[in-house]
Amino acid sequence: MRLRQGRMDADTVYSSDPQEVARRWEAAGAEWIHVVDLDGAVQGRPVNVEAVKGILEAVRCKVELGGGIRTLEVAEGWLSLGVERVVLGTAALRDPSLLREAVRRFGQRVAVAIDARDGVVMVEGWRASSSRDALEVAEELKASGVSLVIYTDIKRDGMASGPNLEAAQELSALGLSFILSGGIASLEDLERVKGLPGLVGVIVGRALYEGLIDLREAIRRF
Repeated sequence: MRLRQGRMDADTVYSSDPQEVARRWEAAGAEWIHVVDLDGAVQGRPVNVEAVKGILEAVRCKVELGGGIRTLEVAEGWLSLGVERVVLGTAALRDPSLLREAVRRFGQRVAVAIDARDGVVMVEGWRASSSRDALEVAEELKASGVSLVIYTDIKRDGMASGPNLEAAQELSALGLSFILSGGIASLEDLERVKGLPGLVGVIVGRALYEGLIDLREAIRRF
């Protein structure tokens, strides 16, 4: 399922079989699959556990998981099941001590999500504002030893409107390693962000499901 701008009332269901979809992307050459427990993000706890287990059993590529990971125990549980990288969001922003301990325990297997609307970080499954400036949060995360940030422009997410180049360039200038998400709709969009210092990847969702980007070709070129 994909949302538009993070709205649960604006969802599109592309498949009822997450395992089959994961196999499709792996067969096309994916080395990583980004998974979000959307219900978990809203409820603040893991919800779609069986679906994630099914994905882990179905593919050999690495799985990155976010959504509802609010405690060290939950993060450790996912990692022990075979998730390669967990993505902290709300918990990282609201509990700096938890974040520091997560980085100490799990190192590069922890990333932090910066989900921004109009430059302000959103939390609780994108339903609440943290009143924090996204770039200021990024600077703090870098100082705390976080090795990877995933930046999502919520207004562009699921809209196929192109990436937020200004935000990407600002993150790049901070010297952070980051993944860009939100609005990627074409190979041309990928070309536009290619080569940005610190950019280690992009998350592509709707554009793959609707055939706007051919994954094999994207991997071949980028």
